[in-house]
Amino acid sequence: MISKQNNGRLSRNEFAHLGAGKVGYIRKMRSEDVARVFPEAPDLNPGLDLWALFGADGTPILLTDNRSSTFFKAAEDDLTTVSLH
Repeated sequence: MISKQNNGRLSRNEFAHLGAGKVGYIRKMRSEDVARVFPEAPDLNPGLDLWALFGADGTPILLTDNRSSTFFKAAEDDLTTVSLH
């Protein structure tokens, strides 16, 4: 819900929770960047292209080498997906 106190503008807190539980985004990642976002992931060979699914707030949900898997997981979690390049 948008706060009426801000003339229809979102507060920082409202913006941070926009789409929570409803929207997920898919992003292509290099294996070199995985540890920063998925600290529990095992060590990966450098130079791999991977796909990640994140919640609207940036929470990592899934890491895979198969783009289709991200869409299946999003559908399983009832998330509308958007892609980031």
